[in-house]
Amino acid sequence: MRRRLINSTLAVVLVVIAVFGVSLVLVETRTISSSAQESVDSEALRLASIVDSRLVGGEPVNPGIIAQQADITRYAEIRIPGRSPIEIGKRPTGSVISASAEGEQNTEITVEESSSAVTREVARSLLIIAAVALLAVVAAVALAVRQANRLASPLTDLAETAERLGSGDPRPRHRRYGVPELDRVADVLDASAERIARMLTAERRLAADASHQLRTPLTALSMRLEEITLTDDPETVKEEASIALTQVERLTDVVQRLLTNSRDPRIGSAVAFDLDEVVKQQLEEWRPAYRSAGRAIVHSGRRGMRAVGTPGAVAQVLAALIENSLMHGGGTVAVRTRVTGNQAVVEVTDEGPGVPADLGARIFERTISGRNSTGIGLAVARDLAEADGGRLELLQQHPPVFAVFLSRVARRRGDDKPTVR
Repeated sequence: MRRRLINSTLAVVLVVIAVFGVSLVLVETRTISSSAQESVDSEALRLASIVDSRLVGGEPVNPGIIAQQADITRYAEIRIPGRSPIEIGKRPTGSVISASAEGEQNTEITVEESSSAVTREVARSLLIIAAVALLAVVAAVALAVRQANRLASPLTDLAETAERLGSGDPRPRHRRYGVPELDRVADVLDASAERIARMLTAERRLAADASHQLRTPLTALSMRLEEITLTDDPETVKEEASIALTQVERLTDVVQRLLTNSRDPRIGSAVAFDLDEVVKQQLEEWRPAYRSAGRAIVHSGRRGMRAVGTPGAVAQVLAALIENSLMHGGGTVAVRTRVTGNQAVVEVTDEGPGVPADLGARIFERTISGRNSTGIGLAVARDLAEADGGRLELLQQHPPVFAVFLSRVARRRGDDKPTVR
């Protein structure tokens, strides 16, 4: 591309120089020739006037006096009737420029000049024109190279940016080149890079969330299936299979919820549900793990509450809090339900050391963890709670108290239809 731009610019300049240069040479040659002819004509007339004035005054007319008085540098021939011709200077040979004039005393004056002087003047003018043309060509080449670099370098840079996007590096470069069209392409590529980066981030976040959220349910389901394979009691098999099917449904709900949030976190599927059932289900699911760890999990507080939310999402939030207490807490874990204003609150606390002071304000950020864990669980739990209009907060750091706030459903007196407060 650089070579094409340079060649095209140079071709235009050469055409312009050829057109205007030839015209200028013709005009300059004609001007010099005309000027030389006019000079010879003028000198002939001037010499005729001098000769006439001397003849009228009776003064002598000879080559020395005329040459001194007229200051002649060219060859001149003076013809006076009745006298021999008078010659001044050396007669030129070859091509000459001549002029003739007649005086009032019937004198004839002829002035001649060699054409070589005109040729030298024309050659000098041509040399100047050629030098100017050469400078124009050099300047044109320099400007063409500069312009080619200004256009070709950004295009090369944009090509590298596009190649980086294709190779999986979506970082925008935010480079601009001062050319509106190229800057527009750079804007589009940067916008595409940002979109690709958001998409990749969303995909990686979905994979991390799915891995974290499905880990515990799959472990519990695996334990149920192992118990089924180890027992011969039909009733036990039936009971464990029923629980396994329930867990499969919960897994399906978790996957659906993660996919929904990854597409649009604002889309919710909140309904009125029995909060006691969700809390009970979580306690039953986690008690075996707590017994294996030599710890206990208990439930206290307000019963019979109905809240607004997605049961599966609320269950995942509670599961994240209970698992967090199992991994990072200590002693007995207490799950307490209460009412505050028009909200139902589920608190999860334990007797462990609590949340470090430096992590209190950042505990719900991704990758933030007090120990060697993923730091995803609480962040996902907060997103799930907020998707249905609730919220998850750390009420106290020592001992740790996490609280899930949900809109509460109350029944009016004399009316079986629930209302949302």
